[in-house]
Amino acid sequence: MTVIDLTAISAVVLDTDGVVTDTARGHAAAWKHVFDAFLRGRSAPFDIRGDYLRHVDGRPRLDGIRTFLATRGITLPEGSPDDEPGAPTVHGLGLAKDRLFMEQVDKYGVAAFPATVALLHELRHRGARTAAVSASLHGRKLVGSAGVMHLFDLMVDGNDAALLNLPGTPDPALFLEAARRLDLPAAKVAVVASALPGIEAGRKGGFGAVIAVDAGSSEDAPRGAPGAGDIGGDGVPAVVSDVGAIEVRGRVLPLTS
Repeated sequence: MTVIDLTAISAVVLDTDGVVTDTARGHAAAWKHVFDAFLRGRSAPFDIRGDYLRHVDGRPRLDGIRTFLATRGITLPEGSPDDEPGAPTVHGLGLAKDRLFMEQVDKYGVAAFPATVALLHELRHRGARTAAVSASLHGRKLVGSAGVMHLFDLMVDGNDAALLNLPGTPDPALFLEAARRLDLPAAKVAVVASALPGIEAGRKGGFGAVIAVDAGSSEDAPRGAPGAGDIGGDGVPAVVSDVGAIEVRGRVLPLTS
């Protein structure tokens, strides 16, 4: 059992995709559709379990495109946000993926993981503050669509990153910005993430605890936190198979003057 000890931790920051919202499968499917169309005749198809997890999951959209295509020896012009979706540019592929994914969100909605909702209620009942972090420009829409925005004190998403010129994960800047807005040092904050860049960001940021959610044991799950050997070094996070395996102990005592 992995424990969040609220006598030492005052807040928990959760990466959204794959931890709060059940959107990882939708992201992976959209990426496969877009990349397979582009790669036809150029390279092998996009592999959800290999390529998505290692090179795309958890990264800002354009970074994921650059990182994945580099593994195939492909470099594309950057293009611009005005490109036609699907154009052979970094922005063109990103726009095609974004359009396809959001069409699915608008059609089917977004679900929150019940175990995460239960964890958030328990944390807040015990006096802990909570924040959501997403590299996506649609982070607030996705969390709002899932009906759980009220369970967070604040959210930092891709719009904040663009406004403040913050690098995406695996740099810890987004998580550190959440801690700053919570007015807490990183050592008093726990990070929960499922994608490798988010886990690495938590490790690099000096947070009080890092918990990696690994759904890799599920046959149809396109996510799964890598093993300790993939993370490396000191500060290897605790790994749980599901958010429901996290136990909360103690409570955050109110500040006294």
